[in-house]
Amino acid sequence: MRITETMTPPRAMTIAGSDSGGGAGIQADLKTFAAFGVFGTSAVTAITAQNTKGVTAVQAVDLPVIGEQIDAIVSDIGTDAVKIGMLASSEIVELVAEKLREHRLSNVVVDPVMVATSGDRLLKDGAVESIRTALIPLASVVTPNLDEAMVLTDLQIENMEDMKESARRIHAMGPTTVLVKGGHSSADEGDGRMRDVLFDGESFTIFVDARIDTTSTHGTGCTLSSAIAAGLSHGASIPDAIADAKAYLTEALSLAFPVGNGHGPVNHMFGWWNGAGGAGKGGATHSVAREHE
Repeated sequence: MRITETMTPPRAMTIAGSDSGGGAGIQADLKTFAAFGVFGTSAVTAITAQNTKGVTAVQAVDLPVIGEQIDAIVSDIGTDAVKIGMLASSEIVELVAEKLREHRLSNVVVDPVMVATSGDRLLKDGAVESIRTALIPLASVVTPNLDEAMVLTDLQIENMEDMKESARRIHAMGPTTVLVKGGHSSADEGDGRMRDVLFDGESFTIFVDARIDTTSTHGTGCTLSSAIAAGLSHGASIPDAIADAKAYLTEALSLAFPVGNGHGPVNHMFGWWNGAGGAGKGGATHSVAREHE
């Protein structure tokens, strides 16, 4: 898709940590925004030294600098959606929540990042309660994986009913919707397909998708949540934004190429590199089944 002078793309801001390896964090978010035809901006909350094998250093950005980044973006460029990822500490969580309220930002997608794909912790002790009480109530969509959902709810998740109960408990914290991601888990009901559970306070929608056999899984959570934010910035409904985001992620996983010696990144720009021009759903042709309950 060629951008002309008369076109004004939607805008999305990522508030997250930087991944020096380029597969997750703000790097993944900005690539995903671009794939969806969205103008991306960023407020960096932390700098990490990491690659496909792990995280070797984390340095949080000073609170005033984080706040100034958000203020600078909103006061000039503006934003149609916000994706929130790694916040590192309770102080950063509280600051970001304050800025969301101050600027009355909408279409907020919260990915409660706690641990990297490599297993390295990215959230300090004590910050979980701040995420529960200060940040989640401001979210349009919260996207925990099973481990994050268990931490947030103190519930052991072993099957689909547990996923639904965790979604109910997180929704009770105040967000508009909750998407509990099943991932590669026992919650896939043993049929080789993955299921994510969306709860809006009244009904459930189950998103069913194929399992992709790949080690290129670094940044999947960041990519999905930023793709949802991109869809919302285009004006999509939450269920449609999630379906498009999942289709995009499935394609990015299936078309990933080897990077590094550990868990490589997904192929965020497959739509451009494969000649699709980045049009539509990030260039994705995959579809995702939905089961309403």
